[in-house]
Amino acid sequence: MQENIQTAIQQALDDSPERKFVESIEIAFTLRDVDLKNPANRIQEEVRLPSGRGKPIRITMFAGGEMATKAKAAGIDVIDPATIEDIAGNRQQARKIANKSDFFLSEIPHMGTVGRFLGVVLGPRGKMPRPVPPNLDPGTIAAVLKDTAVVRSRDRITFHTAVGSREQGLDDLTTNAMAVWNRVTGKLERGAGNIRSCYIKTSMGPSIKVEVIE
Repeated sequence: MQENIQTAIQQALDDSPERKFVESIEIAFTLRDVDLKNPANRIQEEVRLPSGRGKPIRITMFAGGEMATKAKAAGIDVIDPATIEDIAGNRQQARKIANKSDFFLSEIPHMGTVGRFLGVVLGPRGKMPRPVPPNLDPGTIAAVLKDTAVVRSRDRITFHTAVGSREQGLDDLTTNAMAVWNRVTGKLERGAGNIRSCYIKTSMGPSIKVEVIE
């Protein structure tokens, strides 16, 4: 599979012209013979990309006091927990905040408030915050998340995730794509036998089909 995925990545890069922004490289799966109505069969994985994501991500944390200071020092955007209810009252602002950040963190005491007021916006996007214990530096969590890809099928047989950016080399992108491929197929009862199709594409480029070996 590694050779097939690498060939598809190379073709995706060749077939997509250079853009004025750094494109992501994405891998898309379509499953077969998997009952996704059963939550136990859904794919919900966080994959540490061996070669990193290839471009910076944005992390936001609900925090105050000393924890907020630590978060800002780590380059994390901070939202004052006292403003959560006000943000929820402006659905457009809430959606904007949810869309602009890749991951959310929160001090543990504020998790319930976030869920109550912003769960309806963050939940469907798979962005409910990760709790940060008081003795843990949020920068430590951010350092891991900057190389993490979230693979989430929900109840849909087709889903995708980014495996890096165009600025990375072919070998790095292949290594990352294989990490995602192995994690997804490792969660399926028949492995690659449950993959109907797999495609590689740049953010705005054509989809290149990967020959799936069962």
